[in-house]
Order: sequence, then structure tokens, then C-alpha cells
Amino acid sequence: MQVAGVQFQVNHPVMALGSTDWLPALELGGEAAVGCDTHVMVRVQAQVRLIKVRLFTDPLDEGLRPDPSFTSVFEGPISLADGRLVIGDVMGVTRFVSLIGEAGRRRIRVAVDEPGWNAVAVDIYAGPKL
Repeated sequence: MQVAGVQFQVNHPVMALGSTDWLPALELGGEAAVGCDTHVMVRVQAQVRLIKVRLFTDPLDEGLRPDPSFTSVFEGPISLADGRLVIGDVMGVTRFVSLIGEAGRRRIRVAVDEPGWNAVAVDIYAGPKL
């Protein structure tokens, strides 16, 4: 089920998503995305176009699903301290927060329309609590 959809401008070519806890310093290197126990960093196109982000949770409806043509750039568990998922630029200028359930670990899958510097659409799937 799609629970949120936002578009925002990012000033830095890295978008962060994860817990409301402090954002750790993660190096992307040459990767399209990297993650740790609480956050995922995703490379996106900065200062050119709005970044479209859609958030999905269980159950996945037939009509409203992550785009199957997108490339998965991260899949793994992350801990959400208070059950809220924060999505925004790493500079902290733009930020969207969505309550997706209870605090705890969830499997997160992040897919983008074009991995790397040209990504302008991001689908995030937050699975049930682990």
C-alpha cells in the first residue's frame, strides 16, 4: 500500500532515509546507495529537478506497487527508534517524516529509476516489523 508520496528539491546529491536518530556519516564511494543499522544514503540528481519519492508498506495493493522497472539499490534491515521513517536531503534542508508503525527493525528496499547521479524517482518499501 502506498502510504506517502512527496517531491522535493535537494541541494546535495545524496538523499537520506531512516530513523529519526542522528544521521551517521556514510561514504557512498562509487555506489548508488549504502546503508547502516539506522539509515540508507541514496545518490540522486541535485539542484536540477524535483526528486519524486514514494513510500510503500504492507500489504502491497495490486494497483499501487513500487515500479518494477526501477533498479533496486539497497535491501536490508534498519532500526526505526520510534516507528517513524525520515526522508530528506543530507543537508537537513528538506525533510519528510512518516509514521509507519511500531519502533523496531524493518526490512527496507530502495529502488531508483536510474542508479547514480541521474536518479530522480525513488521507491521505498518498508516491510513488516522483524
